[in-house]
Amino acid sequence: MTLAEKQSFLAGLHVGVLGLNDPGRGPLTVPVWYDYEVGGQLWFIIAAESEKGKLLEVGTRLSLVAQTEAPPYAYVSIEGPVASIQSSSLEAITAMAVRYLGEKGGAAYANSSNVDGQVVVRVDPERWLAVDYGKS
Repeated sequence: MTLAEKQSFLAGLHVGVLGLNDPGRGPLTVPVWYDYEVGGQLWFIIAAESEKGKLLEVGTRLSLVAQTEAPPYAYVSIEGPVASIQSSSLEAITAMAVRYLGEKGGAAYANSSNVDGQVVVRVDPERWLAVDYGKS
């Protein structure tokens, strides 16, 4: 894939798998909802006191992979540093939930969510890996 194809794929609707270094253990890998606009930062929302939240700080390098679930298989993986960690808001949670669940489901999800303790993590994608088995 070209960089433009990788960015376009990552901007699509996929559940990402976040990979974090967990000292003294194997890497921590967990699924996350994320958002990405071509050329920008990737972002996701997590609980600050979750296992993944405790492993993150500004500058921490992480990986995230997004993939198709049906053939022909394709995936894009990014690696990069955490650029910022900020308190989340109902607006951010709503935007993410609407992305994955649509307007009605997203609004219901967001309105039932606890915003307290949630943070928005922004990542600068620096390294891109990808395969598209649908390309000849």
